[in-house]
Amino acid sequence: MLKPCPTTEKRNFAEKLKTDRRFRLPVGKQHDPLPPALVEPCQRIPCKTTVRSDMKTQSPKEVWKKGGRLFSILLAIHLVLLACTLVSSGAFEKIAVHDYDVFFLLTVMMLIVIIWIFFYLVGTSKRQNAILYKDSHAGPVWLRGGLVMFAIFSLVMDVFKIGYYSSFENCQIAIKIIYPVVQAIFVIIQTYFLWISAKHCVQVHLDVTRCGLMLTLTTNLAVWMSAVTDESVHKSHSKFNSTTEQVGTWIMKAGKSSSADICKCKTQICEIFQNGYFWLYPFNIEYSLFASAMVYVMWKNVGRLIDDHAHLVHRLKFRLFRRTFFVGIVLGLIVLVSGLGVLIVYEVQVNTHSDEEKKNQALIMYYIFNVVCLSLMSAVCIGGSIVYRFDKRDMDRHKNPTRTLDVALLMGAALGQYAISYYSIVAVVASTSRDTISALNLTYSLMMIAQHTFQNIFIIEGLHRQPPEERHKTSSHRKDLYGLTFVNINTISLRIPDGGSVLGSTPPPTPGAIQASDEVQSIRTPKKVNWRSKFLREISLFLLLSNVILWIMPAFGARPQFDNKQELEFYGQSMWSAIVDICLPFGIFYRMHAVASLLEVYIMS
Repeated sequence: MLKPCPTTEKRNFAEKLKTDRRFRLPVGKQHDPLPPALVEPCQRIPCKTTVRSDMKTQSPKEVWKKGGRLFSILLAIHLVLLACTLVSSGAFEKIAVHDYDVFFLLTVMMLIVIIWIFFYLVGTSKRQNAILYKDSHAGPVWLRGGLVMFAIFSLVMDVFKIGYYSSFENCQIAIKIIYPVVQAIFVIIQTYFLWISAKHCVQVHLDVTRCGLMLTLTTNLAVWMSAVTDESVHKSHSKFNSTTEQVGTWIMKAGKSSSADICKCKTQICEIFQNGYFWLYPFNIEYSLFASAMVYVMWKNVGRLIDDHAHLVHRLKFRLFRRTFFVGIVLGLIVLVSGLGVLIVYEVQVNTHSDEEKKNQALIMYYIFNVVCLSLMSAVCIGGSIVYRFDKRDMDRHKNPTRTLDVALLMGAALGQYAISYYSIVAVVASTSRDTISALNLTYSLMMIAQHTFQNIFIIEGLHRQPPEERHKTSSHRKDLYGLTFVNINTISLRIPDGGSVLGSTPPPTPGAIQASDEVQSIRTPKKVNWRSKFLREISLFLLLSNVILWIMPAFGARPQFDNKQELEFYGQSMWSAIVDICLPFGIFYRMHAVASLLEVYIMS
């Protein structure tokens, strides 16, 4: 509400005196004029006004966008349940749902999404006033760059699939060749669509756009579920095929095709294609999740009206080696290279040697490396959280759908690794064996829980800090105005005598004094390098590279949960396989999403 100036209230009271009969003067006499000290400040100094936040009203579009959101959410729920039902049903040998049924559903969904994307690019986005605002936080360049990288590997995977299924086209159904072709086209079109439209806040065709985006999100999730199931069962089949035949009842027909007895690779190039596209599955899985996250932010921004004054736009400059001590990147590279060596030795020792002693040595080496790496990461995250206590940057409280999604994904994806760790802890504590591998497995599970917790705290707090560029701009031209009182120095007086004349007025300043004052105000202290920002950059770089190697290890074949027989014997093969196959994909996704979030924390520091 508006608050009038005090001098304005005095002047209104003086005017009231003239009209009030109780204070009416005799005829021929008038009230003395107000002193200039009470008049001139009100004429020269604007009144300071404050506006209550509850008086701000939302536009009709902002209020009634929940109806379209509800319909699109219901559409997505039904499609996800349908896709999940088909994928899970096709995962078991005894259920009469084949892998080509899943491929047919996914092909139809991708074709519909391709048609809608063309409609959006040609029709919706070209309409007048369609894109009035753009969300500066959505679709940063490093996220879109990662999407393009994963899209390239996904295209290579589709080429391998086409080559594999074409090797015995006489005994395969046509949908198995059509599916990778359509998927390749879908990846190309969707990547282009997200590259140019990730920041759009669409204001036309609201309901159609929301439903189209939800269909795109559902399609990516369905492709992700199919790829995760196919890869997980393939890994499980390669682990257990040589030891037991019981797993045959749990093998998915995409990993062991329904026509596997008829169609077998008879050439070396066919085997290369088959093994190649399985090794490229992690990139396709990450592509689907990255695209889903970007599409969800676009869906949240449909119909959104951004206040230009409240929505502070800051452009973060990516400078990798500026003002760093190279400690974080050197330690991170050491961890990355060491992890690659451990992974190679582990795969060779576990998969090629039948000697149990060799496998146990590989497991001990794997556990020791992970315990040391997780301990360093936990200590660094704790140090970063302590540094945040001394950070003078303000918290960013503006509406940011991208940041909200990042936090939700970090917390949700960590639940997968939490579940595996707690199941392992129960199995180790309840079992009777007390050997070195059991102790390392217990320590590894405890450190995994601690590292996820401390890292989430560090990343979430870093994402909610304002970037230093925005803080510097505020301090340079806004904070100089805060707390200052503008006074008309020509009318300042120490007292007002009874005669009404103003005495003791200060003479106007000379031009030299004004010039000197301006020179004093123009003095700026040189910008000091902040040690807190440097420390946070080093921490972010080290955590980023460490999360990369912790993503590579499980994504490309390291399965200590199956190589260590303790959990298998405690829970049983079917139950433990289901736990790992369901929870481990979330743990793998957590690492890659943490890499993207840490990169943003690094740039904002």
